[in-house]
Amino acid sequence: MCRPVKCVMVRYGELFLKSEPVKRHFIGLLMRNMKKALDSEGLPHQFELFRGRMLVLGSEPERIAAVVSRVFGVVDVSVCTRTSSKLDDLSSTAIETAEGNLKSGMSFAIRAKRQGVFGYTSQQMGEVIGRAVSDHIAGARVDLSNPDYEIFIEGRDVGGFVYDRRIEAHGGLPLGTQGRVCVLLSSGIDSPVASWLAMKRGCEVTHLHMDGGRWAGPDVKEAAVENHRRLSLWCRGFVMPMLVITSEPLYDAMEEYRIPPRNRCVICKRFMVRAGSILVPRQYALALVTGDSLGQVASQTLSNVVVISDAAGVPVIRPLITYDKQETIDIARRIGTFDAHPKDLACRAVPRMPATAAVLEEIKACEREMDIDSIVAAAVREPEVILAKNGAILPKKKT
Repeated sequence: MCRPVKCVMVRYGELFLKSEPVKRHFIGLLMRNMKKALDSEGLPHQFELFRGRMLVLGSEPERIAAVVSRVFGVVDVSVCTRTSSKLDDLSSTAIETAEGNLKSGMSFAIRAKRQGVFGYTSQQMGEVIGRAVSDHIAGARVDLSNPDYEIFIEGRDVGGFVYDRRIEAHGGLPLGTQGRVCVLLSSGIDSPVASWLAMKRGCEVTHLHMDGGRWAGPDVKEAAVENHRRLSLWCRGFVMPMLVITSEPLYDAMEEYRIPPRNRCVICKRFMVRAGSILVPRQYALALVTGDSLGQVASQTLSNVVVISDAAGVPVIRPLITYDKQETIDIARRIGTFDAHPKDLACRAVPRMPATAAVLEEIKACEREMDIDSIVAAAVREPEVILAKNGAILPKKKT
C-alpha cells in the first residue's frame, strides 16, 4: 500500500462552466485568494490542480479546511486521505476512515466515482470497497438510500481520495473577478449583508459610512466600524478600506432652511447617493451598493427609490431589493454581522411621518435652497479612512 497523505480537497462549481480562458483566470484568482487567507493564518500549504478539483496540502488540514471554506468561489471542502487508485489501497483507506465513525448496527453507503482510471467501473469500485468495509466492521450494513454514514471514494489518474465529510462553503465567484464597488455601510443589519453579497459575487469592497454626528445615536459610528471589522473576516489577507464622511451639516441645513420633515429622509438618501457617486471613481470602483429592500421603510418604497436614484451619477446595485427582513436577518446571523443587543443606533433626524411618494421637483427645490452641491462637496473633501484586515482595525498612520 502506498503511504496515505492527509490533504484538503476543494470543489468549485460555477467556475467550471466558464470558457477555458475565463476559467483559468478565475481559478488563478481563487488560488490567490486562498493563499492570502492561509498566509494570514500562518498556515504553510501547497496547491495541486486537476480537473474539477483543487488540493491543498499542509500539516494542519483541519485548520486549512476551515479557512478555505470561507473563501468565495469555493462550493465545499473535505479533509481527505490521498492514496493510490488501486482497489486494495482504496479499500484499506476506506476501512481506516470508517473505523472511528461506523459502528455495529449502523448502515453505510460507499459513494464511488472514477476518472482517468481503468480496470474497474465506478459500480465495481463501490461494491469491492463496500464489501471490504462490511467484512471488517461486524454488524454494519449497506443502505444506499438512507444510510447513517457515507464514505466518498474518488479514483483518479492522480491518485485515490477517501473522505467522509463535506464542509459546505458559500460558492459565488472569487473576490476580484468583478472589480471594486463602494458600499454604503451603516450600523444596521441590512447594509453589511448587502456588502457580503457583493463580495460573494466577486466584488472587492470599499465601505462608505455617513457619520450623523449629534443627529445620530452615540453608538452609531462604533457599530458601523464593528460591521466593517467583521466583514473583513470574509476577505482574509486583503485590506478593506472604509471612508467616513460627515452628514451632520446636511441635517443642520435641513433644520436651518426648514425643509418639510416629510422630505428629509429622501433628501438624506439622495445625499448619500450623491456623495457615493463622487467617491466611487476616486476609489477606482464601478458601482455603488446599498442595503435597500423594497418597501421596508418609507425611503424604500418604489416611488422613493426612483426619486433617490435620480441623484446617482454611477450605477446603484441593491442586492437585497426583494429580500424579506427575516431572510436578511438569517444571512446576517450566518455571516456573523447580526447584533442581538444593539446600543443606541437612533437617527435623531427621522420625522414622524416621512413621505412614501416624494415629488421629485419638490425635493430638488429643497436641495437648491440648501445648496446641496456645496454640502456634498465639503463632505467628501477629506473623508476619514479606517482600514480593517483579518478581523482587526488597523492603527491609523501618523501624518
